[in-house]
This record gives sequence, C-alpha cells and structure tokens, in this order.
Amino acid sequence: MTEMVYGAVPARDGDPILPRWWRTIDKWSVSCILILFGIGILLGLAASPPLAERNGLEHFHYVQRQLIFGVTALVTLFATTMMSPRMVRRLGVLGFVIALVAVMLLPVLGTDFGKGAVRWYSLGFASIQPSEFLKPGFVVVAAWLMAASQEINGPPGRSMSLGLVLVIVGFLALQPDFGQAALVLFGWGVMYFLAGAPILFLAAAAGVVVLGGMFAYSNSEHFARRIDGFLSPDVDPTTQLGYATNAIREGGFFGVGVGEGQVKWSLPDAHTDFIIAVAAEEYGLILVLVIIALYATVVVRSFLRLIHERDTFIRLAGSGLAAMFGVQALINMGVAVRLLPAKGMTLPFVSYGGSSLIAGGIALGMLLAFTRTRPQGRMQDVFASRQGR
Repeated sequence: MTEMVYGAVPARDGDPILPRWWRTIDKWSVSCILILFGIGILLGLAASPPLAERNGLEHFHYVQRQLIFGVTALVTLFATTMMSPRMVRRLGVLGFVIALVAVMLLPVLGTDFGKGAVRWYSLGFASIQPSEFLKPGFVVVAAWLMAASQEINGPPGRSMSLGLVLVIVGFLALQPDFGQAALVLFGWGVMYFLAGAPILFLAAAAGVVVLGGMFAYSNSEHFARRIDGFLSPDVDPTTQLGYATNAIREGGFFGVGVGEGQVKWSLPDAHTDFIIAVAAEEYGLILVLVIIALYATVVVRSFLRLIHERDTFIRLAGSGLAAMFGVQALINMGVAVRLLPAKGMTLPFVSYGGSSLIAGGIALGMLLAFTRTRPQGRMQDVFASRQGR
C-alpha cells in the first residue's frame, strides 16, 4: 500500500524479474484496468444475452467469448509490461508492419459484415480488425522517428512520421473508418507537439483536417449520413442514437436496476459501441462516473510519470498511447450522449470485441512498460547532476 501511495521503488540491479516488475509497475493503473475489465464482463452479462437470443446462440455465448478474449488480452498486457523499452520498440515496429500490410489489403480481402465499411478479415470462427493493432504499432514507430530526429545528424524523423500518418489516414478513410483515422491523427498530433512542433504548423494541420472532413462529407454517403444525423435537431427514436439517448435519460442517477434495462433489446451494438448506454440505464450516473474516473486515473497517472522521463522515445511513445487510450474512451461516451457524431468505436477494455480487447492489451502493456520506474530514468536526475557541476 505504501508504494501505491508514494510511488514505486526503483529497480535494483540483480533483482529477479517478478520482484523488479512489481516494484516498478504503476499499481494504480493496473488496478484501474482490471476493474474496467470486470465492469465490461458485468455489463456484458446484461447487454449480450438479447443478441445471443436473436442469433440463436447460447444465452451467455458472447460473455464466454469476451472472457476468452479478455484473459488473452490480460496475459498479453502483463507479458508486455515486463519487456524493456527496447523490446517494446521492436515489438511495435514488427506489429506495425504486419498491421499496415493487413490494412492495405482490406479492400481486396476484407469484409464489411453488412455494416457498410470494409474493416474486418473474416476467419469463419472469428474476425480481425487490423486497424486496432495498427494504432499501438504506429505510435511506437512515430515516436521512434521523432526521437531519432532530435539526435545530432539524425534523420528527418518528424517529416517521415508526417508522411506515414498521411498514408495510414488515407487507407483508413478508404474503408471508410473516419473515427480510427481521427484517433490516429490525434495521437500523432500529441507526439508531434511534444517533439517541438511549431503551433502554426499544428494550426495548419487542423485546417487541413477540417477541409478533409468537408471533402469526405461531399463524397462519402456513409460519412454524410452520420454527420447529418448528428446535426439534426430531432433524434429519431428508432435509431441507435435515439435508443441510447433515451436509455441514459431513463437511467437517471441510480439506474432502473440490474437486468431491468430495455435498451439492450433494441440496440444491435449494445454490447460494443453503446455499452455505456446499458451502464447508464441499469446502474445510473454513478457507474458512468466511476468508469470515467478509472479512465482518467490511468491517463493522468501515465502523464505524471512520463513527465519525469528523460528518454525522448519513451516520453513520446507513452504520451501518444495514453492520449489515444483516453480520447477513444471519450469519443465512445461522447457518441452515446450525442456530443459527437457516431464513429463505430469501442469503449477500451469494456466493450465486447476480440480485436479491441487484445489490441488494447498490447497498447496498455506498452504504456505500463514505458511508465515503469527505472534507475536514473527521471528528468530531475539530469538537473541535479548539472547543478552539482
């Protein structure tokens, strides 16, 4: 408990792996992630049986699958946290190359499952969404390039990362998956800003994004339909947004009671994109605030630990991963309360989905590996050594 309050003890040379891992890991963040997964299983017990019934499957078919995916994600998460930053970088680069090739081949080999966007590979017994795995790998590669650009005679890493993000956004827009494209752009923007990008450049980039959105609105029926639905003053009660909005309103502060919610019978994506609506209806605002607090704790603690890190690559990669994790949660909940247009984005570690859970385990494992306490890994060590000269 002392370490959870005052921070982890730096690792000592010669320590066994597990004791060193336990002393250096951010235990508060690990606890929050485990609680989020537990909440996801709890909400899955409420949200997924109606879908299983409609599809003629066993009552808890999707809950069982979520447990399998979740345990796999947790094992992956803890295995990744034990890696060194160098090993995490190698894993990220390899994963990025594989995921990028998979995303590029989606127009040829992918499927849309009748949802109007070709985002998945069907394996028969399951499906894979490669863009989920692309995100953590891209953050690591972009951070590596930006950090290398700050070295003497280093490559033009920031320009290279810009070209890379434009290629990725282009392929994601072809699916179309504008939500993931915006998330990747945001994560890159955070890292680019921390790497010393001029404000004018970021403002110009924001202008380009706005122009890109206008172009997409004019040329993509999928995108235009979602924007029109968001801007409409009246919400069609028979749409997903209509059902979600009504469920949140009905839940009030304490909810209608466990198992008493009705939105899960109407929403086809109640167990994925709109899981927060199920939480709000059955458990009320209290559980929603708890979920928000858990996400905020992981993000804030990660930034607080990274702000002391003197390794540029670790600082940039960790910040990008933390920012994308927090913003994805914010987007998912913002869509449910109609603060944002529908994006088809899961709630990290809570929503059902194998790709989302396992890729989230990789991303959070990388983040926890970067935020582990390392000897002489803090910025104040540099300042102290300079003052002592």
